Amino acid sequence: MKYFNIILILATIFVLSSCDDFLDVESKERVEAGDSEENYTPEQFVNGVYGMFTDWDYGFSFLAVTEIISDNADKGSSPSDSGTDKNLFDELTFTSTAPSFGSMWSRWYKTIGRATQAIEYAEEYGLTDEAYKNRLIGESKFLRAVCYFWLVRGWGDVTLQHIDDINRAPKEEVYAFIEQDLTEAMQVLPASYNDANVGRATRGAAHGLLAKVYLYQEKWQEAYDAATAVINSSEYNYSLLDDYSMIWRVEGENSSESLFEIQARGESIAHGVQQYSQTQGARGTTGWGWGFNTPSENLLAAFNDEGDEIRRDATIIFRNSTLYDGYVVGNTENPMYNYKAYSSANKGASDTDKNIRYLRLGEIYLIQAEAANELGRTSEALAALNTIRDRVDLPAVTTTDQAELRRAIWKERRLELAFEHDRWFDLVRTGQAQEAMAADNKTFVIGKHELFPIPNQQLIDTPEMTQNPNW
Repeated sequence: MKYFNIILILATIFVLSSCDDFLDVESKERVEAGDSEENYTPEQFVNGVYGMFTDWDYGFSFLAVTEIISDNADKGSSPSDSGTDKNLFDELTFTSTAPSFGSMWSRWYKTIGRATQAIEYAEEYGLTDEAYKNRLIGESKFLRAVCYFWLVRGWGDVTLQHIDDINRAPKEEVYAFIEQDLTEAMQVLPASYNDANVGRATRGAAHGLLAKVYLYQEKWQEAYDAATAVINSSEYNYSLLDDYSMIWRVEGENSSESLFEIQARGESIAHGVQQYSQTQGARGTTGWGWGFNTPSENLLAAFNDEGDEIRRDATIIFRNSTLYDGYVVGNTENPMYNYKAYSSANKGASDTDKNIRYLRLGEIYLIQAEAANELGRTSEALAALNTIRDRVDLPAVTTTDQAELRRAIWKERRLELAFEHDRWFDLVRTGQAQEAMAADNKTFVIGKHELFPIPNQQLIDTPEMTQNPNW
């Protein structure tokens, strides 16, 4: 079964409805352990946290703050269709009132609140199986860490919800809390699950995300050690798929390359990410979707300049082409669309069967390569980088110059991970954003655009909270 106890998610979501204040930890409909009328199990509570990742926010607002904002993507759709505020992200003219910021800020904090409640509920419920209890707590800590990681990369200093203080914690403290959650999760999560529970967070998922968290802090030794451990672990037993294009097909779901995916079934009772595929589907009489979040000419040029046909053709749907399942894409409104969001079985359906690949081994190799290069371990950096390039039949990188190799690794991240929702954050962390945005005819303002603006509604709700610089 593709998703664990998924039918319970909607029932749990009703139970765990959060109040409107984004940062309010306590739910007004909180269910206490042992409540005789609403005797929900701890596992149902945890399932409800997973369910938070299938909401409409991830089908549309998420695209704005992770992809459309970057040089990988354009708004797409029709010129007259702004997608509420997607045009503002495409042009880098958004403000603190942009609804997409408010949606994702609220979504991530509400998910954190539910994860925290799931932890408390599991602790208080009276479970006698310690391993099972600790596993549920570990899953919740992993999911909480995922959300804090999005928040700290987007907004920098953010409120730690479990602390009774609305003030924003320094990003170093936020990262320390993420590291703590992931480290503690690693100690109790299993390396794998049976078929009925595939899709739950594993020890390898926590370990891999920890490597990425270290990377974003430039903790090179820790990032190298964690990535190397994930790659070499016989317990995790991860391996790259031979065919890059298979990663995003149904056959590639929860594969040997996958560390963690947001699960989907394509049925309304237990939907995947609502309209994730539909909003990005080809637009027009031969299309099946809304046509948003389209590959940019800038990204296409990056693939072509590298001679990277394999990843280009697995990432981009072209007008007047035939897809892997035989579907003929005719003269659609936009010239290109996101192939990684394509669902063959649920073409155009609002309840997609498309798993979102959140973290996979291909990225872990690139984390290892980048960290090794910064540590002066050139041969190891080249080996990891060229493992990724060899899969897509590209020639090996041979430079031993640290600066040149650094740029090669950054370029490889773009081509390998395009439309996997990290490009903007990579540009900011590596200091490439102004140059890259200028090459894509966008103006990145130093001292402003490195951080998102705190949503205006949050500042109204909590006027003591400070805004980010120059917003």
